[in-house]
Amino acid sequence: MATTRPFPCGTNPRHAKWSSAAVRRRGAIFVLMYAASAAHAETPAPPTVELRIRNHLFEPSEIYVPAHTQVRLLVHNLDSSLEEFKSWDLNREKIIFGEHSATLFIGPLAPGTYPFFGEFNPKTALGKLIAK
Repeated sequence: MATTRPFPCGTNPRHAKWSSAAVRRRGAIFVLMYAASAAHAETPAPPTVELRIRNHLFEPSEIYVPAHTQVRLLVHNLDSSLEEFKSWDLNREKIIFGEHSATLFIGPLAPGTYPFFGEFNPKTALGKLIAK
């Protein structure tokens, strides 16, 4: 009595062997993915500059950052009231609740001076970022 096989001539997909072209293709994909992840892992974090809001004033009122480099600006609001960091030249605005912090990424900037202010206290909360 003859037995019937569901997959004639040994073509069961679970037992099929990969062709050499498929192995090379998968190997190349693996190498490219590894290289992309290694390049991403070596990207340095942008430099961090800290700014404090105390008594509705920015401290320090002048911040120096390197030109042509992205910068992480960490703003600490030490007041109990909220304040909004705003700069038209930097194209940034961020509300920072009282006794909280916020992070803004700025740049890369061309050399120059970029003013910023506190939206809720525009007469006292003034500052400028200087890219050199």
